[in-house]
Amino acid sequence: MKLLGKASLLFLGIATVLLAGCGKEEAKEQTTASAKTELKEVKVGLVGEHNEEWQYLQKQLESKGIKLTLVKFADYTLPNRALNDGEIDLNSFQHVAFLKAENEQKGFHNVGIGDTLIAPLGLFSKKIKSVDELKDGDTIAIPNDVTNGGRALKVLELAGLIKLNPEAGYTPGVRDITSNPKNIKIYEVDAGNTPSLLPDVAGAIINNNYCVDNGIDPIKDPIFSDGVGKVDPDNPYINIIAAREADKDNPLYKEVVKAYQTKEVADIIIKYHVGSVPVFKY
Repeated sequence: MKLLGKASLLFLGIATVLLAGCGKEEAKEQTTASAKTELKEVKVGLVGEHNEEWQYLQKQLESKGIKLTLVKFADYTLPNRALNDGEIDLNSFQHVAFLKAENEQKGFHNVGIGDTLIAPLGLFSKKIKSVDELKDGDTIAIPNDVTNGGRALKVLELAGLIKLNPEAGYTPGVRDITSNPKNIKIYEVDAGNTPSLLPDVAGAIINNNYCVDNGIDPIKDPIFSDGVGKVDPDNPYINIIAAREADKDNPLYKEVVKAYQTKEVADIIIKYHVGSVPVFKY
């Protein structure tokens, strides 16, 4: 009986050691697996509802160890401050001219790290079918930010409705109107509100993304558009992915840009961003 008791104790001791060893191996394997599946998060600020290319990238980048979190903002006035303040890592909603103006006016330190697309800007109306039908004193709504508003005024100049001081460059203001034969009244509002004003004004300049969000076709519906034509690489209306200046060479963010600038994303842009043209090489 004594011998049997000693054997039993020896067996139990060996079993305990073996089980402890197995436990350590399992814990080690779990830790290794956890390390492999841990994703590096990148928060991207966006404006508007149609972000199909970024939703596609979420899936593509996850396989590369990157968790892409899409942060939606209500209008153009918010994403650059959020980026500058470190609340997000990148944003993708603006063209070069807008970024430059925001940096100068608000003291931000954001830079473009990758080109995305260029979109046309059009004049829309529910009351007339041609700019020739505009009457003396009619009102046209335009975005109230410096760059989109400036581009809107240049659209009206291109349509032959006004003339602008050429010294104002790409960002003229209402003060830079030098000729206005039809006494067109310019009503400046937040860009996101321009579609809702169509029943109340003779016309409105509406940004492409707000057209798409409101069921407006930016190619078929405008009574006048600046189009995109041949894309000059120095065109200030080329849209970009932006980062903080201190992070412009961040390898993680470069990986996001690389994943964006592909044929697959170009095809998504053409399909869902009606009228927009991808401007990157792939």
